[in-house]
Amino acid sequence: MRVVMFGYQTWGHRTLKALLDSEHDVVMVVTHPKSEHAYEKIWSDSVAELAEEHGVPVVIRNRPDDEELFQLLKEADPDIIVANNWRTWIPPRIYTLPPHGTLNVHDSLLPKYAGFSPLIWALINGEPEVGVTAHLMDEVLDAGDIVRQESVAVGPKDTATDLFHKTVDLIAPVTIGALDLIASGRTDFTKQDRSQATFFHKRAEEDIRINWSWSAEDLERLVRAQSAPYPAAFTFHKGRRLEVLGAVVSEGRYGGTPGRIFYREGDGVVIVAGADARTGRNHGLAVTRVRTEDGRELPAAEYFTSMGGYLTERP
Repeated sequence: MRVVMFGYQTWGHRTLKALLDSEHDVVMVVTHPKSEHAYEKIWSDSVAELAEEHGVPVVIRNRPDDEELFQLLKEADPDIIVANNWRTWIPPRIYTLPPHGTLNVHDSLLPKYAGFSPLIWALINGEPEVGVTAHLMDEVLDAGDIVRQESVAVGPKDTATDLFHKTVDLIAPVTIGALDLIASGRTDFTKQDRSQATFFHKRAEEDIRINWSWSAEDLERLVRAQSAPYPAAFTFHKGRRLEVLGAVVSEGRYGGTPGRIFYREGDGVVIVAGADARTGRNHGLAVTRVRTEDGRELPAAEYFTSMGGYLTERP
């Protein structure tokens, strides 16, 4: 099939590579301009550069809603549009233009985790698996019929970075597999159960600030979800910002004021956290590694030499 691709960053780059390696013909690529937003500089392989290396025409747009782009798409005469990690609304006259419409590739197991940063949110929320879904685009965000979907398990120590690498490897089989099904003439795809749908917004600094009233189990997942190269989860100690780079749930149970620095346990320093809503137990979070305001990374026990005071949400 003749394909126009809308995509951005590494997800779009990997999708384009899969398309270029397939039997399908990529006739045009639409991508966003480079951004200085913290999250958009992560996994930022250039879709435009890959397309240009293969002689594919490239159009740069923040939004795909102008008449010039519409005419370029009509001239490209695609059988289908494939979108992955496209950041803005695609209007109906665009996504319905090709005979087979638009196939959107999304990094979650739809209908759950529609929207932004699904891997991070899924890890924070303790989901047992994550995955990739290829679905046909309609008027509701990430809600169209599912053509193909694959999942991978979330391991007990997986970080968001680990999950990125696990799921990015699913892009090629999910995308090309879905295109092959559509090209074969199949149209009976899986309707999404909208009663199971969840939606999550873009990550911002407030979302990575540690709230010590959360349970140690939840905070440990937050730290793993904010693994490098993502911005690290942070708190404040004696008025200064402190990033938490590593943590485990304490072996013992600790009560008291959330955020209180308790004492050393194994390789970590125990910080009192809130009770787990599921078990009612109050474990501490054993912080193992931190980074200070001046950029020093060091073991938590070395940093907390006084073993006193509190960690706070704000300075």
